[in-house]
Amino acid sequence: MGFHYFAGAALRALTAHKDGPSLYDVCDPLLLKYSGGDAHLGQFYRTALGNPALRPLLRRTGLPALKDERQLAELRAAIVRARDEEAPDWAAVGAPVAALMDGIDVRHPRPAPSPAPARAPGPADIDRAIRCCAAHLLRSYSRNGFLPTYAAFNLLGDADMGGREMVMALTGLNSRGYKNSTLLFSLARIFIAHSPARALINPPWTGIAEPMWEPMQIRHRSAYYDAFFTEALLGYIESGLASAQETEQAKRAIDDMVDFCLNISREEVHSHDGSTVNVITALAPLPHPRFSRFFAQIKQDLGFGIYVPDCDTTACSFSAATQAGSRDPILDQPLLDFYRGYQVRAGANEPRVTVPLNDNIDYDGAVVTWIDNIKGERPYGNDLDPTLNLDILEVSFRNLSRWKILETPSRLETVHRIIAFQRRLAESGAFSNPRSHIYYLPELYSAYFGRCYAAFIALPVSAQRAIDPDGSFAFIRARVLAYVEGEMITHEMNAFDAALALMALAHLGADIATFTPALHVIVASLGEGGRHGPYKAYEWNKMKTPTRILVGGAEVTSAFVLMGLALARRALRQTGQPA
Repeated sequence: MGFHYFAGAALRALTAHKDGPSLYDVCDPLLLKYSGGDAHLGQFYRTALGNPALRPLLRRTGLPALKDERQLAELRAAIVRARDEEAPDWAAVGAPVAALMDGIDVRHPRPAPSPAPARAPGPADIDRAIRCCAAHLLRSYSRNGFLPTYAAFNLLGDADMGGREMVMALTGLNSRGYKNSTLLFSLARIFIAHSPARALINPPWTGIAEPMWEPMQIRHRSAYYDAFFTEALLGYIESGLASAQETEQAKRAIDDMVDFCLNISREEVHSHDGSTVNVITALAPLPHPRFSRFFAQIKQDLGFGIYVPDCDTTACSFSAATQAGSRDPILDQPLLDFYRGYQVRAGANEPRVTVPLNDNIDYDGAVVTWIDNIKGERPYGNDLDPTLNLDILEVSFRNLSRWKILETPSRLETVHRIIAFQRRLAESGAFSNPRSHIYYLPELYSAYFGRCYAAFIALPVSAQRAIDPDGSFAFIRARVLAYVEGEMITHEMNAFDAALALMALAHLGADIATFTPALHVIVASLGEGGRHGPYKAYEWNKMKTPTRILVGGAEVTSAFVLMGLALARRALRQTGQPA
């Protein structure tokens, strides 16, 4: 899609025939100026939805349903309650918005079937792509002093967020500002879905992972991202392709990123036995996240002022540091003792999941996402993501001896219960359903299962039997491989999809012939990123609330392509294929 596509979409939005009240007809009289009540709701409206960039695109979009005076009055009354009441009934506030969300027709991508290429790219092509990605990462690190990641809003929202799920979020989130943003973003997406501006805000794409089209992207740094950049650079060093100078540069970057994870992002919290534990926060205090001054203020205005630690960032940071050979005493903490307090037991602490957007799956045995900070704050309530639980298993396998997991019955039981949770996902096929995931795609789950499986099979056989006496890992492996081989690589992919497919296939020991489609896409796409890097920025992870917020970046794509290609290259060499 080029200039003509976007120009045409913009023209249609600016000249659309208005049929019914617009977003601004509904909200301007209530939220542009008022005194008393909750000031943030109006501030959010003016910053995010009433701004000069979005207003021209949506001012001519009206909802015919709101020509019904009763329905319009109910909607306005709900906004007034959210604005003025000290403790609104958020289910009642959300009800009129939820009623308008039927028929917005937001769907998950459905890539077309793609014929298999005749042959795989040659070894020189694979090596060139690896070196390009590594050079991009090292160059970006040298220029910025860190490896940036970006966040971008998709105002059309997530396909799994209907009216029912929006009300779940409104009632389950704890932060008033986060409830405000969820309410107003949900209202805005209804108008966007019925507007010609939809084609501009959410253009089509190839593959599954969404490209980050938005011109306004928020640059930031997090320990979670540094952990995976660390793994990518370790993979480059291990590939044998790095020059002596590149190896030295990569090691310096790895040391810095491990320090950022374990020290700068360290936060002390209370454990469930009353002790204190050091965990890793999702977003370190300013100035460490590296926001620009403009976006730091925007973040505050949008209601994202408080960030708390999370189980995933902690697990991935510990894993990356372990792989990098860190001896920081923080790694001696047996995280499983802490995670056990956040593990769901059906009927006992199931209410810990306050935002059950993926209630199509059985949570028993899984660990929730967010960790209460030392003040007991939990602005996002809590949710539960399957991929996060793979990361907990992976870091546990890497620290099996250090944490004395096999010798400690409670720790081994915690691992067994997470594995049982993952097996149920595989048995039901729910792992391949986007609705089952909060922050990730099923395709990324597949790649991360491969990463977890590789850590598992690296253990001694006796340890594998103690951890997995009923062969759950073999069972899940078969199901995930069938999905990757039968769905992912047989349909159109973009470079990020292809990297995820390679990670899964290589880690799970697939036939090297299955690498060909993904290798072909990656080599053919090299250069698509233009001045930003070898590849475009794609969706790595996301927030489904308050709207669809994508996180990724050109550096992220380079890291994942590097990891996928390095794994594939090693597998090809082990089987005697040229690589």
